[in-house]
Amino acid sequence: MTDGAARAEAALAASGIAHSITRHGRVGSLAEAAAARGVEPGGIVKTIVVRRGEDDFLFVLVPGDRTISWPKLRALLGVSRLSMPDAAVALEVTGYERGTITPFGSLRAWPVVADALVVERVVSIGAGAHGVAATVSGAELAEVLGAQVADVTEPDAGAS
Repeated sequence: MTDGAARAEAALAASGIAHSITRHGRVGSLAEAAAARGVEPGGIVKTIVVRRGEDDFLFVLVPGDRTISWPKLRALLGVSRLSMPDAAVALEVTGYERGTITPFGSLRAWPVVADALVVERVVSIGAGAHGVAATVSGAELAEVLGAQVADVTEPDAGAS
């Protein structure tokens, strides 16, 4: 187990959320990830790091078959500008490399926004290492993370 996975799994356990851990090899598509984790593609949850300003980040939980709607997210947060940090900055502020990022065990407890579709199903969220994920109730996930739940996504035409 990598340090990232150990940190994420410890944070998941400490949160008290009911979860199961799935370990699988690297996958090449959303469909492969969903099959390996036993969920529908929309049940995969991507944790996206978004920058509001200098040293001001948040996590956005996005269903696997959707993408952030920047106008919706800016309106929700009451800001005119948001950006995604590069991979090095995301690693620095979370302790996780892209593709493994999760709010659980992040170096800082950034605010969380969960798309409204996340809370409607059982989901699989990354757990700190490639090929490691936690399956949880989306509603419990949002609750334990203190997430603001809102419609902040749109269909991802390229999801596969």
